[in-house]
Amino acid sequence: MNKVIDPFGRTFQTLRVSLSESCSMACVYCVHSESSLSESNADSTSAVLTVEGYLSIIQSIHHITPLTTIRLTGGEPLLFKPLPELIKGIVNLGISSIKITTNGLQLLDRLSELKEAGLRSINISLDALDPDTFYSLTRVNKIKKVLDGIEAAVSSGLEVKLNTVVLKNFNEHQIVPLLEYAAGRNIPIRFLELMSMGYLNKSHESYFVSQEEILDIIQRVTTIARIPRSMSSTANYWMTARGWKFGVIANSSEPFCMDCNRLRLDSYGNIWGCLSSTVSYSAKNKTQDELQQILAAALATKQTAFSGSALSMKYIGG
Repeated sequence: MNKVIDPFGRTFQTLRVSLSESCSMACVYCVHSESSLSESNADSTSAVLTVEGYLSIIQSIHHITPLTTIRLTGGEPLLFKPLPELIKGIVNLGISSIKITTNGLQLLDRLSELKEAGLRSINISLDALDPDTFYSLTRVNKIKKVLDGIEAAVSSGLEVKLNTVVLKNFNEHQIVPLLEYAAGRNIPIRFLELMSMGYLNKSHESYFVSQEEILDIIQRVTTIARIPRSMSSTANYWMTARGWKFGVIANSSEPFCMDCNRLRLDSYGNIWGCLSSTVSYSAKNKTQDELQQILAAALATKQTAFSGSALSMKYIGG
């Protein structure tokens, strides 16, 4: 039985683990300029926790409240060189649902070792198919490498999902081509409302495209029917008349805060309870009693509606 619960009855079963603040892209919704772009082959220099450090904290949390899912994220998690060792360690803790969210640039190079280590599910960011639009969003001219990684992941038998952040005057025209691309490979795609996080916290309305607007664009080419939302799901899902499944992660239009079941562990060993809170708690070198108090405190920071914060998600786990 879960030992940690908040006044609204919320607990958590999913831990999102950030392995790095570094990234091999400089997406316009995350960073100001190309000055924040890391070399794509660089190792993470900000992952203060070692594999042993991550596993120690995860094991302690899992002992207090059984975890069903670990999602490895960042920054860009594939920049964390000992990633296969970490995945194997998590599997050995008895947590078999291990997922990764990645921008896909290093995926082709690392896919076989990650799958062999125990990875079963992967979310890949793909904000455009058009090379010029892709570059305008990511500031990286390597779309072919991402697409090759997606094809390899699908062929390998991994569970694959695509994530697309939709920005006004950037990539609305890519929504239908991306939907068709995903449908052609029989993989779900989720379109994300831009979150009011980081440097766009106060100005995200300038780029914001709502769930309603996304659906309107799709309904120009096909009819859609809504699928009932699963408890704690981040996305609302629809099925098109052509049998294409897609989702919308509507943090602003239709927040899912009241049944959110996630906490975050950053690369410094801090626990974060909510993206709309700037409060975190160190989980390093704690007794079980101390950690249980920390988890309860982090859970208590969860909001009842998403408001965002000035923190960039690359620091606390995307």
